Amino acid sequence: MTVKLVYFAWVRERIGKPEEEMELPDDVKTVRELLVYLKTLGDEYEAALQYPEVIRVAVNQEHVEHHEAIKGAREIGIFPPMTGG
Repeated sequence: MTVKLVYFAWVRERIGKPEEEMELPDDVKTVRELLVYLKTLGDEYEAALQYPEVIRVAVNQEHVEHHEAIKGAREIGIFPPMTGG
């Protein structure tokens, strides 16, 4: 599956690019599996995703939980935790 990954805030800064198109392996089926896979792509991904439990993800512009499937995703946004008030 080919998907557009869009990175935000310090995730973008650590990975070093705002977005990329990526062909995902067939065994990457959930948000959690995607985050684990991305961490294997290099030091910059490892640094950005070292605490995957705090990363927020949107599939096709809708926020989803880490156990949810990414099948059919055209775009996946990856965000650091939201702060502020």
